[in-house]
Amino acid sequence: MSSVMNGDARDSARPDRRAILHSIPLAAAWLASFQQANADEPYQTTNHAPAIPNMVGSEKVVLLVYPGFTALDLVGPHFFLSGLMGAKVQLVTNQPTLAPVVSDAGLAITPDARLEDVHAPVDVLFVPGGFDGTLAAMQHAPTLDFLRAKAPQAKLVSSVCTGSFILAAAGLLEGRRATSHWAARDVLASFGATPVNERVVQDGKFLTGAGISAGLDAGIAITAVLRGRPYAEAQMLQAEYAPAPPFPGGRPENTSPDITSAMKAMLGGFGPRAKAIAGR
Repeated sequence: MSSVMNGDARDSARPDRRAILHSIPLAAAWLASFQQANADEPYQTTNHAPAIPNMVGSEKVVLLVYPGFTALDLVGPHFFLSGLMGAKVQLVTNQPTLAPVVSDAGLAITPDARLEDVHAPVDVLFVPGGFDGTLAAMQHAPTLDFLRAKAPQAKLVSSVCTGSFILAAAGLLEGRRATSHWAARDVLASFGATPVNERVVQDGKFLTGAGISAGLDAGIAITAVLRGRPYAEAQMLQAEYAPAPPFPGGRPENTSPDITSAMKAMLGGFGPRAKAIAGR
C-alpha cells in the first residue's frame, strides 16, 4: 500500500477539525435565532427565516501552496473559508509529495493533496503570493496547467498579493481588472491585465486581493459571494475583524515618503523579474 494518501483518503481518515471549530459560533448563532423564532412551535415547520441564512453548503475550495508562499496571504483567507459549514477545503501542494510546504518566513503548512489528486471540479480556486517562490511558481508548468484546467469550471478564482501574477502567468487575467501588492501591481499590465489600486477587485468570477493583509478582506468577500452578506458579517464578528491600526500607514499614499522610498528599493526586484517572465 502506498505510504502517501490522496486528499480524499486523508479526509475520510480524520474529521475536518478546522471547519468544525470555526463553525461552532456560527452554528450556535443560527440555532439561537431559530429557537427564538420558533419558541411557540419548536418542532413545526414555519416561515421564519434564520438571522443567518445559507448556513450549510457543499462548496469545494482549493487553496494552492507552494514553496516560498507568504503565510498570511494564505492563512487569512483560509480562516474564513474553512468556516464555511459543509464546505470541503483542501490545501493543495504543487510538490510531488505531501511533505510540509515551507513559507517564505519559515512557517510550514501540511497539505491535504497534490495537484494530481484533485480530479473533480472546484468551486473556489485560490492562490497566495510571495516573492522568489511566486516567481518560481509562475514558471512551473504543472502549476500553470492545473490552474488552466480548474479555472473554467470554478465559481470563483481568487488570489492575494502577488498570487495574481501566478494567475496572470497562466493566462487567466488577460483583459481583466485585477490587483496585487502595491510594489508590483502595475506590472500586471505586462500580462494583459488592467491593474487597479483597490483592496479587493472582482471582475466576473476573478477576485483578487492586494498585498498580504488584504487576504482577510478577500476571504470575507469570497464568503459573501458564496453564502451572502449576513454569513460574511457573522464571520467578521467571530474573528473580531474591525481593523484599527495604532497609526496611519500601510499604503504608499499614507506613509512617510522616506519609508515608502526605502520599501520600494527593498521590494522593487519582483516587478522587473515578473515582467521578464511575461516577455518570454
